[in-house]
Amino acid sequence: MKLRIGPIAASIAISVLVLFGGWFLYRQWAIERPLENIVKSVDGVNQVKMDIKPDELALKLSLKPGTDLGALVRQIEQNGKEQIGNRTLKLDVEDHSSPALDQLWENALFTVAQAMENKQYTQITAALKQMEQENDQLTATAEMDEKNVYITLTDGKHSKFVILPRTPERMGVWPNA
Repeated sequence: MKLRIGPIAASIAISVLVLFGGWFLYRQWAIERPLENIVKSVDGVNQVKMDIKPDELALKLSLKPGTDLGALVRQIEQNGKEQIGNRTLKLDVEDHSSPALDQLWENALFTVAQAMENKQYTQITAALKQMEQENDQLTATAEMDEKNVYITLTDGKHSKFVILPRTPERMGVWPNA
């Protein structure tokens, strides 16, 4: 029996096209699109970019000033439970900070780092309240879940969003501070 190369190559190409095309369509219509709609429906989200991997879902968010970061994360986790599945949710929030907010954060960083290290999370809210009292236009909030502490500093047009992991990594510094 003589094998013909043309029909074999065509059937392999069609099979590959159907398999990968089907996976692409599934990912686009069953995961990305619904999750993007969920995230965009949350108040304060300007733009979202997604990177979906088998074990991780990375969201790059652009937020409006004053957005409640903790509530945003809770809403994404609750409403997108089906699309997220057993993937780890990793957030990267674009920084729309001002030099004044950066300076305020640098001044509070030691107190916050000490509170995180000693697991004395109430010291974070105390430090933020003191910052608010010293600066009339500043609004500072801190929220916490089982994985992270979410800090938002807002001075009208600008906001600084900081996500601090409650379980610190062994070496290095906070990548988003």
